[in-house]
Amino acid sequence: MREYQDEIYNAGASIAAVGLGDRYYGGAFKEELGLSFPLLIDEARVAYRAAELKVGTVFGILRPVNVAATRRARKGGHKLGRVGRNPLQLGGTFVFGPGNQDRFAHVNNTYSDFASRGDVLNALT
Repeated sequence: MREYQDEIYNAGASIAAVGLGDRYYGGAFKEELGLSFPLLIDEARVAYRAAELKVGTVFGILRPVNVAATRRARKGGHKLGRVGRNPLQLGGTFVFGPGNQDRFAHVNNTYSDFASRGDVLNALT
């Protein structure tokens, strides 16, 4: 989201991330990644369960698609941060609209499966 957050803001939307860990870990994570949007902490994984987000496996980390994505990320200057308490938890991307509208949902199936920029931006219009 950081790469196209200006486009999201220009569409009149806001961004918030939900992370695992405690307040200290969340603060360090936010600073390390240079996030300028709110990072909400879900230490008990309540939101993750409510959104029915998946949990990966150690073997999933070693899948060729994930190994290739890790290499691309490193070449792009991204560093892998500290491992949190639930390192196998997969994420998701959601776009909500006014009036409690669910406009878009993407539940990651692998560690390198993220919602596309186009899908997120299309959900904002």
